[in-house]
Amino acid sequence: MKEIKILKNSIQEYAWGSFTAIPDLLGLKKPSVNPMAELWMGAHPKSSSEVDVNGKSITLIQLIDQFPEDTLGENAAEKFGNRLPYLFKILAAGKPLSIQAHPDSNQAKAGFEKENRLGIPLDAPHRNYRDANHKPECICALTDFWALCGFRKIRDTLSYLNDVCPKSLGSQLDDLYQQPDNAGLKNFFSALMTISDKKRKEVVGEAIESARPLAEKSLVFDWMLKLHKEYQDDIGVLSPAFLNLICLKPGDALFLNAGELHAYLAGTGIELMANSDNVLRGGLTPKHVDVQELLSVLTFEEKDLKVIVPDAINAFEKVYSERAEEFVLSVISVKTGETYTVSQKRTAEILLCVDGGAVISGEDRLEEITLNKGVSVFVPAAAGQYRIEGEARIYRAAI
Repeated sequence: MKEIKILKNSIQEYAWGSFTAIPDLLGLKKPSVNPMAELWMGAHPKSSSEVDVNGKSITLIQLIDQFPEDTLGENAAEKFGNRLPYLFKILAAGKPLSIQAHPDSNQAKAGFEKENRLGIPLDAPHRNYRDANHKPECICALTDFWALCGFRKIRDTLSYLNDVCPKSLGSQLDDLYQQPDNAGLKNFFSALMTISDKKRKEVVGEAIESARPLAEKSLVFDWMLKLHKEYQDDIGVLSPAFLNLICLKPGDALFLNAGELHAYLAGTGIELMANSDNVLRGGLTPKHVDVQELLSVLTFEEKDLKVIVPDAINAFEKVYSERAEEFVLSVISVKTGETYTVSQKRTAEILLCVDGGAVISGEDRLEEITLNKGVSVFVPAAAGQYRIEGEARIYRAAI
């Protein structure tokens, strides 16, 4: 199986999605009837992409099952058990997503096996582990993209929260002041997550009242007000004060390891991750929050955010340096009259055109595929060398 295949992808409709971003990318009517949150490209069991084979539509999972070495490459097929190890997405946040973190490999395997033993259905709303895989991920901005990622410097957390809720969180802030280290940070976050409903409303109420006159001077307090508008008394309303707040510019990216608390707030981005759906939530959501399980997977340490910009490897392609063994992200730019010839030594790839249009063809040029904005293709390892011609910007996911 050497043919490059156009992908038919599924759209996930979640309440936080955008009514315009994904329709604009795909050339659909906008605004959409329902919010479109994610476009999935890959072979995840929950919602696999489909391809056409001899006039019949089959899932990408089925294609890889039939031709694992041709599609993935011999080494990758052996290493990842004949499965595509990454999931490629467009993420369109019209509203803030939940605060969340993902487990490492050992935690995912243990959690998945435990919940299986307990007989918890895979689609149960209170299930934490839907597979046995870890979920490192990379988010790359297509528009200005607001996010929270990793715990702030403790001194900054103390400063912001003393400005807005010195009374209701007085004892917790005093404890963190006395123990400004990883253990103190864990104790402080645990206290926030386990306070009573009555106390939580008191804390959020004081914080929002105090934040209003400060919002014009600080984006931290401005975002607290925005989160309160959507999530009312959720303790996650305080998260801009204890998590790093950042606005990625188009082309900028963040890499998130296991255990890093984060939330995506607004904007459209490319997301590339290990092929997993394991999420442990920590606020800004009506969904299940398992506090003790979340605490067991989180990394409690101050984090300096590292914004990743891609490095040029040739005249056409730039690669994002941070990567996991399951994936690497790059961006290809071609102009009219140029031809980018891609190496024959490859693994399974998914290409997505986000601007312009191009033609992709195999080494023999017997078949050409038009890659317009919103079109994605699966390039099997056995396809060998291929060419891209046109004027376009294309994101590439690979192993």
